[in-house]
Amino acid sequence: MAEIRIVGTAHVSQQSVDEVRAAIGEYTPDVVAVELDPARLNALKRKAADPSVRDVLEVRNFNSLLVQWLLAYLQRKIGLDVGVEPGAEMKAAIEEAEKRNIPVALVDRDIRVTLLRFWNSLGFIEKIRMFWALVISIAEIDSGQEIDIESLKQQDVIDVVMEEFRKFSPNGARALIDERDAFIAHQLVLLKAQRPEGRILAVVGAGHRQGISGYLDNPATLPPFDTLVGEPRSLPWGKIFGFAVTGLFLFLLAAIWFSGVGLGVLFEAFLFWVIIHGVLSGLFVLFAGGHPYSALTCFCVAWMTSLNPMLHAGWLGAYVEARVRKPPLTDFRKIYETESIREMAQIPLFKVVLVAALGNLGSLLGTILYFIFVFPVLGIDPGVVITNGINNMSAWAAGLF
Repeated sequence: MAEIRIVGTAHVSQQSVDEVRAAIGEYTPDVVAVELDPARLNALKRKAADPSVRDVLEVRNFNSLLVQWLLAYLQRKIGLDVGVEPGAEMKAAIEEAEKRNIPVALVDRDIRVTLLRFWNSLGFIEKIRMFWALVISIAEIDSGQEIDIESLKQQDVIDVVMEEFRKFSPNGARALIDERDAFIAHQLVLLKAQRPEGRILAVVGAGHRQGISGYLDNPATLPPFDTLVGEPRSLPWGKIFGFAVTGLFLFLLAAIWFSGVGLGVLFEAFLFWVIIHGVLSGLFVLFAGGHPYSALTCFCVAWMTSLNPMLHAGWLGAYVEARVRKPPLTDFRKIYETESIREMAQIPLFKVVLVAALGNLGSLLGTILYFIFVFPVLGIDPGVVITNGINNMSAWAAGLF
C-alpha cells in the first residue's frame, strides 16, 4: 500500500531547505509532491511571462492585484531578513528530486483561482481589515522588527496563528487554507491510487500539514473536488449595493422635488453629489501619486460612475494613468524585486493599480458621506422633506391613475 509522508515547511527558512533535502535522501520517495501550481513553478524558475498592461486593465481586478503585490513584498522582505529566497524549500525539493530522477507532482490549486476565491469570499469590512493588517505588517517589517521563522513551524504556534487568522477573517481562512488543504489532499489521494506500492513525499507549508493529514486519515470527509475549483457562486453584493445607491439617490431627488422646498434646493443636492464624489476621488488619486490628468478624470466622472454599478471612477483614472505613464513590461518584475514600499510606489505600473484602487475608494467614501451630510449641507429637515415628498408623490401618482 502506498505511503505518504508530509514535510511541513516555512517558506523563508534555511532550515526547511535542509530538512527537505534530507527527507528526500532518507525517505527515497517514488514521487515528490510540492505545494505549487504551474504558474508559481514558472515564477519560481523565472520562466513566467509577464502579462501586458492591457491585460491588467481589461481584467480590472485592481484591488486583488494590489493585495497580491503587498503580500509578495512582505514575504520577500522576511526572506531578505533571514537570507532565504521565498519558496526556496520548494525549489530545493524540485532540484533534489530532479537530481535523483524522481518525478515531481504539482499538487496545489492554480494561484489565480485561489486569489479570486479568496478576494471574492471577503466581505467589505474583511477587505478593509485585511488591507490594514497588511499595511501594519509591512510597517513592522520595514522598521526592522525580527520574526522567529523557525518557531512558526511548531504545531502549537501554528495552531495559535491559524486560530487568530480564522477570527480575523473566517472567509479568507476558508479560501486560503481549508480549501487548499482539501485540494492538495485530493491530489495526494489520486497519486496514491496511481502508485499503490509507492512512496510519496509531500512538501507543504506547515500551516497545511494538519488539515491535509486529517483528510488523508479520513478521505470520506473530503468535499467534492468540483466545489474547490472555479469562481465561487455568490450574490453580486457590489452591484446590488450600486443599484441600491442609484435608487436611493433618485428617490432623494424625487422627494426633494415633490416636497416643495424649491428648485434651488434640488440643484444644491445634485451639486453636492457631484462635488463630494469628484473631490474625494480626485484627492485620493493624487494621494496615490497619480498624474494630475488621472485625478482630473476621476473628478469629472466620479459623480456619474457612482450611479453606474457596472463602471468605476478608478478604472477610468487607471486608463488615463496608463496612457500617461506608459508602464513597460519590466515593471512587473520590478514590483517583485523592490527593496521598499517607497521604491515600489515609484513604479508606473504600481501607480496605475493604486490609482484604480484609491480612486474607487474615494468615490465610495463620497457616497457614504453624501447620505450622512446632505441634509445638514442643505439646511433642511429630512423628516419633513421625505414625508412631504412621499405624500405628494402618492397624490400625483393617484391623479395619474
